[in-house]
Amino acid sequence: MSDITDWFKRLPIFTRYWLGLTAGFSLIGKLKIVSPYTLYLLYEPTVKRFELWRPVTALFYYPLTPGTGFHFLLNCYFLYHYSLGLETGEFNGRPADYFFMLLFNWICCVIVGLLAEMPILMDPMVLSVLYIWCQLNKNVIVSFWFGTRFKAMYLPWVLFGFNLILSGGSFYELVGIMIGHLYFFLMFKYPQELGGPSLLQTPSILYNWFPTQRGGVHGFGPPPANRRPANAGEAPAAGQGRHHWGRGHVLGGN
Repeated sequence: MSDITDWFKRLPIFTRYWLGLTAGFSLIGKLKIVSPYTLYLLYEPTVKRFELWRPVTALFYYPLTPGTGFHFLLNCYFLYHYSLGLETGEFNGRPADYFFMLLFNWICCVIVGLLAEMPILMDPMVLSVLYIWCQLNKNVIVSFWFGTRFKAMYLPWVLFGFNLILSGGSFYELVGIMIGHLYFFLMFKYPQELGGPSLLQTPSILYNWFPTQRGGVHGFGPPPANRRPANAGEAPAAGQGRHHWGRGHVLGGN
């Protein structure tokens, strides 16, 4: 237990809290400490009765049933692997910028969730982070089921298609991809590659709350065209139940 505690404490702040709150709220709902109904994102209670905690609890809560438990664990692994990869990679030393990315993606998930009756936000939120990682590491080779290998930029779409074939529905995954693409386009592609104005900037107040830890420069450089980490970890993906995500891992080395 001490080893697990030490490992958890060593995680960067936002990955640690996101993973910890997800496990905590899901366990609370599983044990019926509070009614799971109060944790869902539902339009009428949220908008008409001002139950404003629902957009937050819908991000962290995932219903644990015999048919969803395995997928929940895979979601937690994706959350850990890709959030950790971004927070210690492209966003290393820039906690305000990373928090703003999570905040932007979450707000988009809440808006879509209210309009499209999407009560749980874990799937689209995790996939939006996965999509951004894949775009920033687009030429890293990943491995999927049956030994297939391809560039990371295709991984979100492979997961979308795989789930569409197996379960007949990939709406949550598609929402996550579109939200991740919206952030990546506004933050990186449009101002840096297309020469447009910067339409998405981290608010200054976030830099006061989470100061830049290196360089003293806010913002980002151009997204890397090809980055292959020397020691990359495994990122398997397989889904059962409602969502079916495949198996993948990042291959390190040259």
